[in-house]
Amino acid sequence: MTTTQVYHVYIRATADEIWAAITRPELTARYFHRVTIEITPETRSHVGPRGERWDPDAVLEFDPPRRLVHEWRSQYDPEMSAEPVSRVTWEIEPQDGGTCLVTLTHDRLEGSPKTAEGVSGAGWMFVLSSMKSLLETGEALPPTG
Repeated sequence: MTTTQVYHVYIRATADEIWAAITRPELTARYFHRVTIEITPETRSHVGPRGERWDPDAVLEFDPPRRLVHEWRSQYDPEMSAEPVSRVTWEIEPQDGGTCLVTLTHDRLEGSPKTAEGVSGAGWMFVLSSMKSLLETGEALPPTG
């Protein structure tokens, strides 16, 4: 499994709208597997879909509405949670025509093969596609799991 995963999606929304979707709990709960995520300049706090509180992750860079870098632990799965912390980088680049290019890079996965497999392909693509759908239509994709 690759230790650096890169995903791109164009979204018809402003950089501020995308930033809000990434950082505001009332929005993340709608598209991110029903997980409530709140991001501040210091931490990424999250509550699972059944109300379980997970340990916060450190925010490494906080540059609204352009760039966010935070640690990642897949705390929804005990085996993945035991693996070393990896890193997620969100980059938002305004484009012509009222769209933005969102690039998500998940790296530092060398010691976390279960996490790498779990988030690869459909894992991150579902989250990004659901966020895109929410921002463009007002409705996220139907939740999984």
